[in-house]
Parts: sequence; C-alpha cells; structure tokens
Amino acid sequence: MKNIAVIGAGTMGNGIAHTFAQNGFKVNLIDISEDSLKTGIQTITKNLDRQVSKELIDEAKKNETLLNIVPLTQLEEGVKDADLVVEAASENLNVKLDIFKKLEEFCKPSTILASNTSSISITQIAAATKRPSQVIGMHFMNPVPVMKLVEIISGYSTSKETLSTIIKLSEQLGKNPVAVNDYPGFVANRILMPMLNEAIETLYNDVAGVAEIDTVMKLGMAHPMGPLQLADFIGLDVCLSILEVMYDGFKNPKYAPCPLLVNMVRAGKLGIKSGEGFYDYSESRKAEKVSAQFT
Repeated sequence: MKNIAVIGAGTMGNGIAHTFAQNGFKVNLIDISEDSLKTGIQTITKNLDRQVSKELIDEAKKNETLLNIVPLTQLEEGVKDADLVVEAASENLNVKLDIFKKLEEFCKPSTILASNTSSISITQIAAATKRPSQVIGMHFMNPVPVMKLVEIISGYSTSKETLSTIIKLSEQLGKNPVAVNDYPGFVANRILMPMLNEAIETLYNDVAGVAEIDTVMKLGMAHPMGPLQLADFIGLDVCLSILEVMYDGFKNPKYAPCPLLVNMVRAGKLGIKSGEGFYDYSESRKAEKVSAQFT
C-alpha cells in the first residue's frame, strides 16, 4: 500500500493522516470544509513542531511529512487512487453509511475500506458496500501520533486476508494492533465508557466534586488522567453517542447514559472542543491562570 485517503480532518482524522504521512505514505486528507482542512493541517504542523522540539524528528522529516499530505474537499478525487481509505467522520451511523456507499462507487475494486469508529458495527457499515470482505475497523487512540494501540475490528464478512493486511500495515506505522470482534463498543469502549459514565453518576449523585473524583482515580488507581477530565478530552457528545450505541446494542441498563451527561450535551457543554465540560477551558479561564502565575 502506498496511497492512503483519510476522510475527516478533525482530531482523529488529522492525527491518522499525520501518522501515515510520517511513515512515508502519500495521504489525501479529505473534508468537505476548507476551514476544517486548514485547521487540520495547522494542527499537524504544530504537532510536528512539538516532535522537533523534543528531538523525536528533525526539520527535514517534518517537511517531508507535510509534503506527503494533500488536502482535498472532493471525495471522489481524493479516493479514486487510494489503496486504503480510513473514514474518520463523526460518530454517526447515517453519516458513515452514506460515506461508504459513495466509497463503493468511487474507489477501485481492490481498495480496502476502514472505519475509525469507536463503537458502530463494522458489519452494518460493510453492508452499505458490495465488498464486505474488504471492510474493517481501525480504531486509533487519541492522540494518534503518540498512542500505540490500534483496535482492529473484523466485521462478520471481513476476510482473513484483509485482517492480515491491516495488522501488518498497523505495525508499519509503529503501532501495536489488537484484533477484536464486532460487538458494540468493541473492547476499549465497552470497558472504558461504563467507567466514565459511573464517574458522571457519582458526580450526579453528589458523592463528590469533579476534582475530588478525578483525584481519587489518579492517586488511588494510578490513572494518568481522571475520568471526568478524560471525558472532556474525548468529547462528551462522543461519550454519549458510544453509550447510546452500546445501550441499543445490548439492551442492558448498565450502559444507559447518565442524565447529567445527556443534559450537558444538550446544553453544548462538550468538553475541550466547546471550551467547557466538567472543567472550564475558555480563554477567560486561561487568562485567569496566566494572571495567577504573576500575583
């Protein structure tokens, strides 16, 4: 595989593009929004600069990586020559089904189609195509250039050849691929999301405050980040979407989203991406922190 197409220039999409490009692949980064593409490239550049400052790569490698990425707004143009397409659009089934129907039409017959979905059925996504044996899940972890795990999800019809190809490709990226089967939430989120939801329930029930809950888990369980801070980092809307997929899939009340989470998403309090979630990430709050350093 030489030519990779990544659909979606958001947090996951630009991270996936960055990772492939840094490892020598030619990457078309596709998004319908030119502003999103511009922001995505800026994020990749900033993250490469951070790698240079830490002496993980040199300036030549940074420039080479950026040259390997071509931003595009037209899906057909971006995927027509791709050996692999990685879809990293929003965690919405209808959006993904629409994309995969178009990929079936626009991609060459040999192209493998992957989704970075964190919970939606690969089998259901594959059914939107005429090549279900070539459809697979590649669930990267955030931040993609740093995190080693890639959850590789086989749908009902995914071939052993496709699975083997994607495992080897993930290893070429310096990742540790783990093969799992296609059930709601797979492994990572089936375990993680109930924990985050329980932390939100603990806050909702007024057992303890935000900082106290996160401190207990960081100091008592050696978690690098508290569950409420992690939920903000992931995006509360994403957490809600994953929990809803698992609740619908398993019909088990233990996966029912906490009412507090539902209300926060309705209010637009989505975490870091919106400037406020369980913590305040607004510019005014940043200014307060800077001011406090000098008083």
